[in-house]
Amino acid sequence: MFAGLATGQVDPGRFRFEHVLEDIQSLNDRASRGEMEITAISAHAYAYVRDRYLITRCGGSFGDGYGPVIISREPIQPAELPKVSIAIPGTTTSAFLALQLFRPGLKTRLLPFDRILSAVESGLVECGLIIHEAQVTYEQMGLYCVADLGKWWAQKTGDLPLPLGLNAIRRDLDPQVRRELETVLLASIRYALDNREDCVRHAMRYARDLGVEQADRFIGMYVNDLTLDMGERGQKALEEFLGRSHQAGITPNALPLEFA
Repeated sequence: MFAGLATGQVDPGRFRFEHVLEDIQSLNDRASRGEMEITAISAHAYAYVRDRYLITRCGGSFGDGYGPVIISREPIQPAELPKVSIAIPGTTTSAFLALQLFRPGLKTRLLPFDRILSAVESGLVECGLIIHEAQVTYEQMGLYCVADLGKWWAQKTGDLPLPLGLNAIRRDLDPQVRRELETVLLASIRYALDNREDCVRHAMRYARDLGVEQADRFIGMYVNDLTLDMGERGQKALEEFLGRSHQAGITPNALPLEFA
């Protein structure tokens, strides 16, 4: 969604953007220390950095009827999950929060997100919770879906999308600066949606062995109208996600949501 900024096709205004290519758990950790003025974070992580950051209405990633997938090497049923170990991509990822809401108290093992597929395939762990591109590649490796947490969430909430990623701007920035930053981000997202083919080509350098069609499919899953503006539906989904997690005793209270 930020190819326009990265390639100079979108005017950054008076700002200089540094594109930090790190996994989402690392970005969550850095946000917990307030290191970056503007950053991507997990929806889950917002509950822990709310004192430092405000969220933007643009730039969010929502799984609309799909989302992180619990996979296995051999077919198993969700009821069997308490008997196995599940590799997770981070303790403050939205995928892990969704897993906790889906089945509390499961045995987990922390692994980098890009090692989970191979860990399941090799038998290092019985199951894995996959995010990012693995969602469109696990089947071709002969692995099985135990549960799609985005589908489960939609069924549980009356068809709400599952909040996964957010953009956050540090609270200590001047309000006018925050507004200008969000305007620039929105312009880059609009550019990506209007110039999808060019932006997919740009994204291919980070595609981790995806083909163009797979990359286009994956990008389309998470860069869409809800990314332009989460709107009432996206906000309701985020409130539901964080509200349920607080009620379950998993996260501190993150409501009401506070926007930049």
